[in-house]
Amino acid sequence: MTKLFDLVRNELAKIYVLKSTWVMYLFLVALVIFSLIMNTVTDSVDSETTYSDDWKTELQEENQTLMEEIETEGEDDPFIESTNMSLIEQNTYHLENDIRPYGYHAGNFVLDNLFTTSLVSLFVIIIAGGIVANEFRWGTIKQLLIRPISRSTILLSKYIAVLLFTLFTLLFLLAASIIVGLIAYGLPALNPEIIVTRPDGMSSNGMLSEIVMQYGFKVLNIIVLATFGFMISSIFRSSALAIGLSMFLMFVGTTAAQAMAQYAWSKYILFANTDLSVYFTPYGPIREEMTVGFSVGVIAVYMVIFIIAAWAVFTKRDVA
Repeated sequence: MTKLFDLVRNELAKIYVLKSTWVMYLFLVALVIFSLIMNTVTDSVDSETTYSDDWKTELQEENQTLMEEIETEGEDDPFIESTNMSLIEQNTYHLENDIRPYGYHAGNFVLDNLFTTSLVSLFVIIIAGGIVANEFRWGTIKQLLIRPISRSTILLSKYIAVLLFTLFTLLFLLAASIIVGLIAYGLPALNPEIIVTRPDGMSSNGMLSEIVMQYGFKVLNIIVLATFGFMISSIFRSSALAIGLSMFLMFVGTTAAQAMAQYAWSKYILFANTDLSVYFTPYGPIREEMTVGFSVGVIAVYMVIFIIAAWAVFTKRDVA
């Protein structure tokens, strides 16, 4: 166990000693700040509206104003009608369930910036795709294998390092989003209730619970891509192939699965199952009969296949 711990630490050190890794992290911060700037420039979020202790009266008046806008402008602009009806439904949920609303705050900013995790996926794919292949390309694999440590342990240490890098990078992004959000928008309470749309309609959830859940979905998605890239890197010893295929699946996988949704067998496609967040939205999975448990099972089977394939080739390969 000590040897494994030392190997993992060494692998992480090799990742974080690279200037490119820190450039990636700086790029994440820049993207979060850019998102804030775009919010300000485009006025895409309402950060000015606040509610007093008499929030129920304020929401009722707001609903009345929204209805008047629909009556006067809704026929000419369907977008106004759909947007206002959504806001009215949300306000009504607040009133019926006695949940005090808050203006736009740091928690909303963090959730709105979940799209930035796509960049984390790219970074993790680059690391996972090169962590084994680069050892062969640089000729350092021989020095690694002459140690009195099994190949299985060496491969495991590299995989654990990829998983930890994924976790650390997502935590860094989360911290950056929280800090920027707090500076720009503040936080009205430690864990304010927020309104979310679930398959059965409007629902409420604590801000912290929602953030943890949504980031958890992203972690799983990224780990699947990383494991695939890790397998290709281990089998073909080509970082370019591993990174290229992983990125291709990242951008095309889900779309391809949706295009084949009419076929019953499409539910067994990996990328029809990797985004578990669809089970908590009105959209749902590509097939009605699919469940969270089913998707987790499909993901587990693919992950086991990827890991076994990488292990089988890496442990048996001759190193000239």
